[in-house]
Amino acid sequence: MALTLTKQQAIYQHLKERILDGKLPPGHRLIIDDIANELGLSIIPVREALQLLQAERLVEIRPHAGATVAAITPESIEEVFTILEGMEAMAVRRVAKKMPAELDALLVKLIAKMDSAEHANDVEKWSALNLEFHLAISDATGMPWLREITQRALGNWDRIRRHFFREGSEHRFTEAQREHHALIKALRKGDADLAEKLIRQHNQRAFRHYSDIRTDTSANLAS
Repeated sequence: MALTLTKQQAIYQHLKERILDGKLPPGHRLIIDDIANELGLSIIPVREALQLLQAERLVEIRPHAGATVAAITPESIEEVFTILEGMEAMAVRRVAKKMPAELDALLVKLIAKMDSAEHANDVEKWSALNLEFHLAISDATGMPWLREITQRALGNWDRIRRHFFREGSEHRFTEAQREHHALIKALRKGDADLAEKLIRQHNQRAFRHYSDIRTDTSANLAS
């Protein structure tokens, strides 16, 4: 039987999805009365939902100024990738000790679809599959907290991607795919040290890539 969401949970999910997919951009004012009127609800669950989003660093609430969608700063980008690197390093080490057959099959299926998306230069499809790929490894650890933290960090990564990527922007497809293929091989071999090295490099290169995009974007806006 499906669980019924509370009003607070429904508002939380509604706003979170819109923040992560970029429909509510950084700095956007979140006016409680307007949100309540839009959804046909009272202001109390809206306020509670905003507090939950503040706890996840997706919303900033300031006295006498109200709530806004959290900014994407150099520090926040670094924090996301630092968290991802740490969580994924633990995940691959655990998985490498005994690679589950079902995970192997799932990663093979996902990587084939990602290769096709890369060749088609389909950024959105590749990115969605990339999230599935990384979460599949996290799931295989059997550690719910690790999975939850990784999922939140990946959601923030996707927010960063959507914010900075524009049509025609160079994507890190080819390099990232090579890294994914190498990671699968390391996991199959049960080489935990190599798997950890590869996933750390993967996150560090992605961090540098997005940092460079942000620098270039800022320079273009200033010129």
